[in-house]
Amino acid sequence: MEKKIQLVIQLLEIKRYSASSIKSYINALRQFLKSFEGQDIDKLKISQIENYINQQVTINNISISYQKQLVAAIKFYYNGVLQKNYKLDYLYPDRAEHKLPILLTQQEVKQLVENTQNLKHKAILATIYSAGLRVSELTNLKIQDINSTKMVITIRNSKNKKDRTVMLSQKLLDLLRNYFLQYKPTNYLFEGANNSQYAVRSVQQILKNQLKAAKIIKKATVHTLRHSFATHLLENGTDIRFVQELLGHNNIKTTMIYTQLTDITKRKIVSPFDSF
Repeated sequence: MEKKIQLVIQLLEIKRYSASSIKSYINALRQFLKSFEGQDIDKLKISQIENYINQQVTINNISISYQKQLVAAIKFYYNGVLQKNYKLDYLYPDRAEHKLPILLTQQEVKQLVENTQNLKHKAILATIYSAGLRVSELTNLKIQDINSTKMVITIRNSKNKKDRTVMLSQKLLDLLRNYFLQYKPTNYLFEGANNSQYAVRSVQQILKNQLKAAKIIKKATVHTLRHSFATHLLENGTDIRFVQELLGHNNIKTTMIYTQLTDITKRKIVSPFDSF
């Protein structure tokens, strides 16, 4: 099984899939391969793959997003690695999940950042929120990506394989200058042991610890800071097309979800319960 996994990893890397996408594909593929242990996986029929997906949906109750991930990984193996040209698109779910993301208020973000005593941890959380970054974009940042002359941050090789620029907050710049003087990074803006790239898991742990310290009980993740950034921009009247550009979304529909989170706030709708 490991030989097959390595072949998939190699091809995913050649096609320049992100590290997080590769991890997701491999985790899904491992589960698939284990389910057919002892069988010649390369000779499975489409009907067997269909039965497997059906079992995952009906018995294991996998989410719509995981079903998409699972089908994509299986399709990549058979069509990308084995060159079989299996027609598997019909196994994708017909409907999308419409879960509204968890958000932090601006006051909660302020509380979270200001309560963080460790300067490096404070700078990490502030950078993610102030620029609306994905966690992988944060850990990929290098010193030269911070342009204090033009007041922009360059995000390279993001999820959609495109570079983009986002605004550099003056408050963030001041914080980063203090951080730089104390920690003296040499390559990556935020470095781990031996000047290596900072670990995504470490960033996640920082947020978890600081949420607890700030007594914020919402089930927030690092990505919640990005969601909050987008929503707060829209609440402040920023054009949605500009928000789309800042987030690096290819499709405006992806950005539109944030309008659902801001409409009630912006319209100041009063519940009829308050008129009793």
